[in-house]
Amino acid sequence: MPVGVPKVPFRNPGEEDAVWVDVNRLHRERLLFLGQEVDSEISNQLVGLMVYLSIEDNTRDFYLFINSPGGWVIPGIAIYDTMLFVPPDVHTICMGLAASMGSFILVGGEITKRLAFPHARVMIHQPASSFYEAQAGEFILEAEELLKLRENLTKVYVQRTGNPLWVISEDMERDVFMSATEAQAHGIVDLVAVENENTSDFV
Repeated sequence: MPVGVPKVPFRNPGEEDAVWVDVNRLHRERLLFLGQEVDSEISNQLVGLMVYLSIEDNTRDFYLFINSPGGWVIPGIAIYDTMLFVPPDVHTICMGLAASMGSFILVGGEITKRLAFPHARVMIHQPASSFYEAQAGEFILEAEELLKLRENLTKVYVQRTGNPLWVISEDMERDVFMSATEAQAHGIVDLVAVENENTSDFV
C-alpha cells in the first residue's frame, strides 16, 4: 500500500490490476474534490471513490466540489455517468471556475442540489478535438466522433437545464462565461450560496 494518504485497492471493470484509491477523512464524510484539469487519473479516482463509498453506505449523499478549467471529454463523461449510476445523490458545488467539462460535471449533479459560490464562474462550449487521451500521447481526431459527442453533450445540457435545444446549440458555438447568478438563471446550477455569520446555507 502506498505510504501517506490511506488507500484501498479498487479494480475497474475490464482491468486486470487494481488501482490504489484514496479514502481519507474527507472522503469518509462524502466530500470529493475536482480541483484540476479533468484527465484519466482524476476521473478513475473519483469513479472509484463514488463506487467504493456507495458500496459501504448507499444512503449518504456525496458533495463534489469543482474548481476545474475542463479537460478530456471521455474521462469527464465517465465521472458524469458514475454520478448518475451510484444510488446516493451527488451535490455539485462550483467554487472558482467550472469550465468546459467542469461545467458538464457541475450540471450533472442531482437537480435541485447544484450550487455555485457567489464569485464562481461557469463556462460552456463545444468539445474540442482533445476528447480522448491516447496511451502513446497521440490524439484521435475523428470528426464524426466529435459530432456525436457534441450531440450527446448538448442533449445532456438541454435535459438538465430545461433550456430549448436552440439555446444550448447557440451557446455551444462559442465560449460562454457566466457568473453564479447567470448560471442559476441558465439552469446549470439551482442555488447560489449565501454567506452568513456561521456557515453557508448549503451545509
